[in-house]
Amino acid sequence: MTMSLTEPALRVTEIFFSLQGETSRMGLPTVFIRLTGCPLRCLYCDTAYAFHGGENRSIEEILKEVERHRTRYVTVTGGEPLAQKKCHALLKELCDRGYDVSLETSGAIDVSAVDPRVVKILDLKTPGSGEVGKNRYENLACLTATDQIKFVICDRDDYEWCKTQLGRHQLTERCEVLFSPSHEQLSARELASWILADNLPVRLQIQLHKYLWGNQRGR
Repeated sequence: MTMSLTEPALRVTEIFFSLQGETSRMGLPTVFIRLTGCPLRCLYCDTAYAFHGGENRSIEEILKEVERHRTRYVTVTGGEPLAQKKCHALLKELCDRGYDVSLETSGAIDVSAVDPRVVKILDLKTPGSGEVGKNRYENLACLTATDQIKFVICDRDDYEWCKTQLGRHQLTERCEVLFSPSHEQLSARELASWILADNLPVRLQIQLHKYLWGNQRGR
């Protein structure tokens, strides 16, 4: 049975227009669809307000809000967006309508059914996150060269753990790998020095939106 696009389908915390602050699309004007709910509780989480609440929205309502901002770039995020099963229908519809779509996911939920046109940003959890045990490593086999793997790094121990994962799973051979310092725990300069010292084939990323606007909701 085909799902109606006009029936309430997804619980949405917010939809907003901003610059992409992370990934290889950093700086591009992007519409963010933040879905409500997450089965993880990362110690550094900066979107805990998305764990609960939100508003039931139909896919058609969401699409109309996206269209209003007149940009081709859309990011579906959370929380953990794949915790809502109908997220897949939203991703497909966005792709069908010509948007350049990315999905930010913790990697704790199966990504094999995600529309292949979607760029998957898979966040492998480090020991410092407190949720390393939730990593679903089977997801790595679902990644393509257009996807990206992200590590949020809290300290030197996290960094060494990430280096081990690079070799163990041949991550840089699968797709681009992003190393991001946990904003209030590790300086970008220090992480940069470690990457250079080890000549790692990874991209250092900072959270551009936090440098522009601070930890402000809707940015």
